[in-house]
Amino acid sequence: MPQQFYTGQWDIRLRPRARGFHLVTGEVLGGTDGFGGIAAGICQVFLLHTSASLTLNENSDPDVRTDMETIFNRIVPEGSPDYVHTFEGSDDMPAHAKSSILGSTVSFPVRNGRPLLGTWQGIYLCEHRDRGGSRHLCVTVVGTL
Repeated sequence: MPQQFYTGQWDIRLRPRARGFHLVTGEVLGGTDGFGGIAAGICQVFLLHTSASLTLNENSDPDVRTDMETIFNRIVPEGSPDYVHTFEGSDDMPAHAKSSILGSTVSFPVRNGRPLLGTWQGIYLCEHRDRGGSRHLCVTVVGTL
């Protein structure tokens, strides 16, 4: 019997958030209509912005998100006199650098119609601007039924 394939794609708008690392797993997964009974597949979440990023990390202790913000602010500080791109504000160039370091995409397996995330894994929106505004995601799922 030939294998059946499933594909789905959703556009999700996240509400504006303050600068920081925010757990958005529920919003991302809730913005889809499920995974269509996929037996085995992959989900890709893509952020359509260059001054924020996505990553998978600790979903339990909010101190991890606070510490991640501290670490990235030390790695890429604001207000460096070395930055040439400054006309969009002092937080913009550091936001672009942080976004490049972390990336704009997360992917994870889907099994038996459910996301296969580790016990302590969640999807973070990493907002690197003081006022980044709402953020847009494209979620694509591909798999076999």
